[in-house]
Amino acid sequence: MATRKPVPRSRSGFIGRRWERTGTEPLTARSALGLRLLLSALFTPLFVAAAVLFAAWSARSGPGSSPTSSQWAGLAGLCAALAVFSATDLIIILRRRRRERPARRSAR
Repeated sequence: MATRKPVPRSRSGFIGRRWERTGTEPLTARSALGLRLLLSALFTPLFVAAAVLFAAWSARSGPGSSPTSSQWAGLAGLCAALAVFSATDLIIILRRRRRERPARRSAR
């Protein structure tokens, strides 16, 4: 098996490219950071609000209610986990956009 030597990544990245390009993707291919930014900015507050709402329903549900208190708490936990995931993605996107943006020159 032939060994490949690592290739430096031309764009900024946390890890970088490990292997030489072998596919047909363009050299200037980029991810859809704008769409990811929009979705993360939209869903982070939505998941936080849903987690709070489900937690409140869990606290108000009685012993014989359907769905049960633990089911509401499970939904609240799922929404909280998705909110953390979405907020983490939002932070990563903002850091990447800031790092890839060209430096501004001061107007003199």
